[in-house]
Amino acid sequence: MNTARLQALAALWLHQQWKKRGWWARLLWPVSCMASAYVFAKRRWYQGDTKRVYRAPVPVVIVGNLYVGGVGKTPVVIALVQQLLALGWHPGVISRGYGIALGPTPRVGLGALDASAMGDEPALISELTQAPVSVHPNRTLACEALLHAYPDVDVIVSDDGLQHLALARDLEIVVQDDRRLGNGWLLPAGPLREPSSRMATVDLVITRQILPKLHDAVQSPTNRATGALRPSSHPAELTMHLEMTGLHSLDRKINISVYEFLKLQKNKRITAISAISEPDRFFNSLKQAGILVQTTIGLPDHHPLEAAFFKSQSADLLLITAKDAVKCQTLRDPRIWVVRTEAVFSDPHWGAQIAAQLTKPPARHQKSRPE
Repeated sequence: MNTARLQALAALWLHQQWKKRGWWARLLWPVSCMASAYVFAKRRWYQGDTKRVYRAPVPVVIVGNLYVGGVGKTPVVIALVQQLLALGWHPGVISRGYGIALGPTPRVGLGALDASAMGDEPALISELTQAPVSVHPNRTLACEALLHAYPDVDVIVSDDGLQHLALARDLEIVVQDDRRLGNGWLLPAGPLREPSSRMATVDLVITRQILPKLHDAVQSPTNRATGALRPSSHPAELTMHLEMTGLHSLDRKINISVYEFLKLQKNKRITAISAISEPDRFFNSLKQAGILVQTTIGLPDHHPLEAAFFKSQSADLLLITAKDAVKCQTLRDPRIWVVRTEAVFSDPHWGAQIAAQLTKPPARHQKSRPE
């Protein structure tokens, strides 16, 4: 576990370096120039022959990012899938499946899934939306497996995959946080997967804020004349923040509000544990809610959480994120509480704007989803 903590600290240091163009970034800048040339050549290669790009028989919406690592894509995917379901669509989700070993065959599932087999983010998405997910680094294979197993799917939402040019897409959504584009350089001198100019080519930019602002609004609203999501040459923009909605026991038998937990925490020693991209954000949200945490443990993103690790903690209460909770389904530790959050958007009906840009495929022979 000490190694894991060192990895988390190293990742934190790296993100600090990417905020500026200091000596470390300048030293790696020539490598970033080569990365930029590769990104340009790769895009031109796919644009040169449409046969190299897979076009799914249903619309595809990409939810991705330029800044490497976690910026809040998963809450956006969950919110979009939930809105599409409410609008009468039958969405399915594809994902790379970070943190797990995958063979040549995609894995497909629905509902309560094994995070060790599907990945923590796909498992969380399917649990909260009850939409089917397909996991594989090759997005084409993931799409085909998803549509074969669940032929009633009429729109695919890709969790990440903005840079996966072998997959054609109908709409692109970029999620960013308060770090925006960092120092503006590509990996490894900076945090970007693609040049910052890529932002102008997407349909929607969602910026995750740490705290909501009273004046938040859609900065570039839907074009009223044409209904186009991306008016002119600029993408539409909106903001979001994560709001703590309550906590529940690991077995879900007890659900309480934040206010109720504040009373429960009296005279209790509390440890907060997080294995997400930015653990400090979770810890800070607890502090802002008035939850008194004595110890925080930040681990690398997707790090496994096992019974022995929790047993080694002496605290009375252990707080974890919902993303980490899907990795703990077999545990029976009554001290573990899961903090629930919900994405709140400056435009609560933004999913309808996305749906308005999609064309439903013709009705096909459909078999019901497996129970």
